[in-house]
Amino acid sequence: MTQFLAIIIVVFFLWLISCIKVLREYERAVIFRLGRLLNQPKGPGLFFVFQPIDRMVRISTRLVAMDVPPQDIITRDNVSVKVNAVIYFRVVQPNKAVVEVENYLYATSQLAQTTLRSVLGQHELDDLLSNRDKINHDLQSILDKHTDPWGIKVSNVEIKHVDLPTEMQRAMARQAEAERERRAKVIAAEGEYQASEKLQMAAKVISAEPMAMQMRYLQTLSEIATENNSTTIFPMPIDLFSIFMNKNKDESGK
Repeated sequence: MTQFLAIIIVVFFLWLISCIKVLREYERAVIFRLGRLLNQPKGPGLFFVFQPIDRMVRISTRLVAMDVPPQDIITRDNVSVKVNAVIYFRVVQPNKAVVEVENYLYATSQLAQTTLRSVLGQHELDDLLSNRDKINHDLQSILDKHTDPWGIKVSNVEIKHVDLPTEMQRAMARQAEAERERRAKVIAAEGEYQASEKLQMAAKVISAEPMAMQMRYLQTLSEIATENNSTTIFPMPIDLFSIFMNKNKDESGK
């Protein structure tokens, strides 16, 4: 009798230990008592679960970063690309995450893949490359709306990589090169225009002051003299010969 009582005490002690549960700060326990869901989840900390009457499902409320596999997408302008993304979400209502959906991680992953294909298929390639912030916001809004009945909050969606076909990459490289050449020509033309304006202003100054022309002439001779040329050509202004030309005209008139 004493041994039987000892066995009962040991079994009761083991059962009592198994009924004591401890959850971390980021964990919650969804309790089913005889198959019926209790109103509020348990945790964090120490609490008691009546086994085998109660069944506990442990749920993490931490932020989950889920990678969406690359999806084959045909954009609105008929360009085939592969796009992958990452979604950030957390469980805000553990009861719904257990009762409303069988596996909320798998369901969220599948929903993200189908939403990624349907949303990106409505945009052109240029929008996909340049308006990522708007597309990310649209994806986040759609996913958050569909996962709300599951007790899941989607906080952010980010497109990670857009894999373009080789032909499209070469075409975009040629387009970028042509754009750079166009900008270079525009800049060169603007420089020529500004230089012509400065030359026009300099011509007005020289025409108003004849001595400025002489000073410019002497400066040019100085620049020619500094070069290592075997032959030096001295340009002579026409004004120096005007005296002789006028003298010859006077002599011929006489």
